[in-house]
Amino acid sequence: MKELELKRLLEQTQEVAKSVGAFIRKERQHFDVKNVEHKGFNDLVSYVDKEAERQIVERLSEIFPEAGFITEEGTNTTRAEKYNWVIDPLDGTTNFIHGLPIFSVSIALMDRDEVILGVVYEINLHECFYAIKGGGAFCNETSIRVSSAPDLGASLIATGFPYYNFELIDKYLATLKSLMQCTHGLRRFGSAAVDLAYVAAGRIEGFFEYNLNSYDVAAGALIVQEAGGKVTDFSGGKDYIFGREILATNSKIHEEFFAELNRIWSA
Repeated sequence: MKELELKRLLEQTQEVAKSVGAFIRKERQHFDVKNVEHKGFNDLVSYVDKEAERQIVERLSEIFPEAGFITEEGTNTTRAEKYNWVIDPLDGTTNFIHGLPIFSVSIALMDRDEVILGVVYEINLHECFYAIKGGGAFCNETSIRVSSAPDLGASLIATGFPYYNFELIDKYLATLKSLMQCTHGLRRFGSAAVDLAYVAAGRIEGFFEYNLNSYDVAAGALIVQEAGGKVTDFSGGKDYIFGREILATNSKIHEEFFAELNRIWSA
């Protein structure tokens, strides 16, 4: 895809994310917890997630009809051979349901196995983080970069608590214990897309989580990389989009962070 075409697609994707974000923000004003459904244990969804995804799919289908979709709520599951949108219409559903103001719209575009466009719209702060491959990272038209913190001792780290599949919880808790003793602290915001956007913006130095899906991380991972950060799986490899685990940092602390993860998770 030509750069000019990709830039135009990025602008249109931002408009879609902001429009759907406005719908979500409006629905939150009168949302009733009775509307919550359970996809699985602690896996919550509502009509807002489903309608938001329907709107995104409809708009993106008009903008770029040759692309397929990877969606959280299954509104459209048609995969294309080359281009596919990866969509989380409401990342941070549990926060949304409980009225905690950290949730986002996450939209990425993949060219086969490579993410080439990413948009994360943090709905309550009206912050739109975005990037295209090779074009740098931005928030609301301002260029962003990862922080310059040199080591874990100067870093603030974000994570996501597991809410199902607790087989690895002992290793996870051991990691938390270690990081509590060698960093500025730990934060749990409740939206992986926002966590990644905050790494890209230099607000936190690192983020790690397991049990994630492609739509949670695809857009944010690209934004981190375009902001100068580094993204891997827990083995130091590249299987972080579909491999269900991710380590994203400002690059400078990556090797130290990875070594600590590897020490605990490979035991």
